[in-house]
Amino acid sequence: MQTIWLGGAEWLAVLRIGLGLWWLESWRHKDRKGWFERGTGIAWAADVAGKHRWGVARTGFRRFVEPRPKLIAYVVVYAELALGLGLVTGFLTPVALVAGLLLNLLYLVLMIHDWAEQGQNAMMALISLVALFAMAWQTWSLDAALGLFL
Repeated sequence: MQTIWLGGAEWLAVLRIGLGLWWLESWRHKDRKGWFERGTGIAWAADVAGKHRWGVARTGFRRFVEPRPKLIAYVVVYAELALGLGLVTGFLTPVALVAGLLLNLLYLVLMIHDWAEQGQNAMMALISLVALFAMAWQTWSLDAALGLFL
């Protein structure tokens, strides 16, 4: 493989770190007080799920999210932080990539009508998949420094 400036493994690390920064930005711009105290994030998602064209999305939301809105708010917000930190530092990278892929697919299904969200989540899921199968934790990562997942 020929590349410019960096080697292939380094470019994959750049891609992994960039994805991590994307997750950190998603966490940073969230109104955490609104999510945790007023339930704004889950209320918005409930509205989206309630109008969803797929019954499985409505049913799944009612079954798993509605009974525990505060817990899910904390899980979503801090999952984005954990994903960002894990990918930027390269710590438990395969776990973060799989979890991020699943979260993006969940977002993709929930927001099936929002084209802007569709593009963002599709691209983040694609980057997760490429980074996972290319083992993007081999360079510039705590996983590599600790000898994990090699």
